[in-house]
Amino acid sequence: MAETVDELTVAYAEDGIETIKELDKEILTKGAWSTIIFRYQDWNRSKEEYGPDKYSIRRYQKRNGQYQQKSKFNISSKDQAEKIIAALEKWIK
Repeated sequence: MAETVDELTVAYAEDGIETIKELDKEILTKGAWSTIIFRYQDWNRSKEEYGPDKYSIRRYQKRNGQYQQKSKFNISSKDQAEKIIAALEKWIK
């Protein structure tokens, strides 16, 4: 478990293979409740290569000195990410 927001990651390894490779992250909020957006790739075992970029927005709560994931929303494609961006840009202007 992570004690600081900077330690939080989506990277995951199994059987010596990094099955989720974190490419980048942006910390959106810090504190007892923290929100982070991650850019990552999944390992495709059959092709033995990483797939396209994906994105995940995750909320963490700090309890007893440790961050625990409480919710997540996965953005599964570049197209979906662009639609979310367009909607947000429309709403905030």
